[in-house]
Amino acid sequence: MENFMDIKTLADYEKAIQNRCIILVTATWCPDCVFIKPFIGEVAKENPEFTYYKIDRDEMLDLCKDMDVLGIPSFVAYDNGKEIGRFVSKDRKTRAEIESFIQSLK
Repeated sequence: MENFMDIKTLADYEKAIQNRCIILVTATWCPDCVFIKPFIGEVAKENPEFTYYKIDRDEMLDLCKDMDVLGIPSFVAYDNGKEIGRFVSKDRKTRAEIESFIQSLK
């Protein structure tokens, strides 16, 4: 996940969502998050029109609740401070599903 910048504070989040971005909500202990780790950086590289961020759900639980994200990994996309799409569920995500989500935002 080398292409993903960390969001550690509410100020980081507020600044990030002003960009055309995708935020990945994840956790170190999450097996489904580990599952996407080998390919998610490549998916991000293939879609450079977005800036990519990640939030550790355990570090920013209140923000994740405010974002209505409880299942992880989850993806929420923003442009100019407005949510433009989300791929949120408690289920494991495949590479094809993530790529399809990103394509739907273009």
